[in-house]
Amino acid sequence: MYSIIRLIYIIFISIRYGLPRLLISRSNSRFSNFFIKTISLFSIRNIDRGKSFRLALEKLGPLFIKLGQSLSNRNDLLPNDIIAELAMLYDKVSPFHSSEVINCIESSFGKPINILFLSFNDIPTAAASVAQVHFAVMHDGREVAVKVLRPGILKIIDRDLSLLRLLSKIINFFWSDSNRLKLKGVINEFDKYLHNEIDLRFEAANCSQISSNFKKNNNRKGMLIVPNIVWELTNSLILTMERMYGIPVNQIENLHNVGLNTSDIASKGIQIFLLQVFEDGFFHADMHPGNIHISYDRRTFGSYIALDFGIVGCLSDSDKSYLAQNLVSFFHKDYKSVAKLHIESGWVSKDTVVEDLESAIRTVCEPYFGKPLSELSIGKLLLKLFQVSRSFNMEVQPQLVLLQKTLLNVEALGIQLDPELNLWETAKPYLEKWLRHRVGFHAFSNALKNEAIKLPSILPAIPRLLHNYLLHKNSSIKIEEELLKIKKNNRYIIVSSIITNIFVVYLIVVFLRLYN
Repeated sequence: MYSIIRLIYIIFISIRYGLPRLLISRSNSRFSNFFIKTISLFSIRNIDRGKSFRLALEKLGPLFIKLGQSLSNRNDLLPNDIIAELAMLYDKVSPFHSSEVINCIESSFGKPINILFLSFNDIPTAAASVAQVHFAVMHDGREVAVKVLRPGILKIIDRDLSLLRLLSKIINFFWSDSNRLKLKGVINEFDKYLHNEIDLRFEAANCSQISSNFKKNNNRKGMLIVPNIVWELTNSLILTMERMYGIPVNQIENLHNVGLNTSDIASKGIQIFLLQVFEDGFFHADMHPGNIHISYDRRTFGSYIALDFGIVGCLSDSDKSYLAQNLVSFFHKDYKSVAKLHIESGWVSKDTVVEDLESAIRTVCEPYFGKPLSELSIGKLLLKLFQVSRSFNMEVQPQLVLLQKTLLNVEALGIQLDPELNLWETAKPYLEKWLRHRVGFHAFSNALKNEAIKLPSILPAIPRLLHNYLLHKNSSIKIEEELLKIKKNNRYIIVSSIITNIFVVYLIVVFLRLYN
């Protein structure tokens, strides 16, 4: 009964704020036109579509607010005016009562709140759609921030997701034009992302990974600070981490008042982003000002502070190579290389004519390059690339869409800090250097160096493996099994070949030094 009432309420709010009109506005069928006119009688008038979409999601509650936040990353699906409104959906939920917070913490760890913490602030410092944050002090004096999931949020989310799937089927049944929105795929992607976010252990692991990436490299020292996780007070419902002190990155006047150079901060932000994307393949993907602060502590003065790791992006080596080669090719206006990259990567059909895709990319992007370099947005450039590629049936790559959205945030923050910031001047030499070391001869030589240490154990096996293959090519003998036998039973052969192998490795090293 509750599900039926909830479904009726969702439909009522959707009609009230004109959401069906947004979905079928491009249809020319008589039924659609009649339906639009009918629901318009019950809809709020004199309100633009982006605002109506946002207000409807706010009315429908936490899950729909998170859906709006997720959709705010999907420039490939929605127009810019709706995206801009959805970006305003952060922290639009009232906090839940402190007694529920304390009950959740005590039941999770089986101890009273005064045993777990020396002091605990009942008033939340931030409240979002699925969780809220309270400050506390531990008995050893450490100041911490405690993030607590809303009670019963998992049940609410699962129930509303089922209703969303039902609604998407109804919409797809009545309006074939809705297929362009890929409702089923969007909901499935949202389901996966949301269930990861509401298990706070995922966020803790993401935080720990980014911290490790920056701590292991001395060249990154002082660039980015990530809070330490208090693992003994962290589980799927509770996340306890070090409390951080800093100034939100968009509070320009406050940054100046403490003596921080905003131009240096802008440049450092771009470097941090490039390192996360191209070196680590793992990046913070929720970089709005509430999650990015700048330290004013003497020990870490000017360092970036990252918070809230519920949304992160992951890129494979092929993703990174694709991005770097595309951006460098764009910079040189080499549209044919961009077209070939799309086809070779399999992101568009192998049957695509290179010249046709090249022409389409040039038509969209050439006017864009008429602007001064300082006005070129890499994020908008990627968006244009994805848009033109869709007409050639390019499959949307969620990780790249997330990257493009994050890049737009990074650019916007950078320009706020330094209006004269030229992102290309920072990114272009970095990308070209990155490609030199990972594509072409340098990449080959590095791979060869890594593989050289394996040669002493591999080379002795080759004659035996070849002999067995020729004798038993119709049998099911596995090369891996033979390799194990050789290592176990033919030790003398392996030992006798070490001298030869060392000589081979020496020749390889000499060769590499001559050509490096």
